[in-house]
Amino acid sequence: MTQPDDTYRLEEQVGFLLRKAHQRATAVFQDVIGDPTVTPTQYAALIKLLDEGPLSQNHLGRLTAMDPATIQGVLRRLAARRFIALKSDPADRRRKTAALTAKGRALVERLRRNGQAVSAAVLQPLDETERRSFLALLGRLG
Repeated sequence: MTQPDDTYRLEEQVGFLLRKAHQRATAVFQDVIGDPTVTPTQYAALIKLLDEGPLSQNHLGRLTAMDPATIQGVLRRLAARRFIALKSDPADRRRKTAALTAKGRALVERLRRNGQAVSAAVLQPLDETERRSFLALLGRLG
């Protein structure tokens, strides 16, 4: 009978380390982005709508790596704050299309300036070579 490996340390496990890094990134986001009421997932949706124009809920979810339930909740909250408009697709009433409103466009254009500052602050402990490697490796894992 084999003995359990007692070298397992939670603090060395990928899930634990990713969770800690995510918590730090979220805290930095809230401190730096410029609006404490906008979440990282809402910001991602707003940025993609600014970059791409109106998108179906499903397509926007894929572009922002959100499952259907998550993107639906994000869009519902953004619509309630009048940052986006949701419309039914005339060709398929089940499909919803999201588009920025003037209020949403003004918000995301203001916040966008801080987006790079968020990334810079999160990556600050790493030197330039480490940053490039880290981002490349994360891209491969995702």
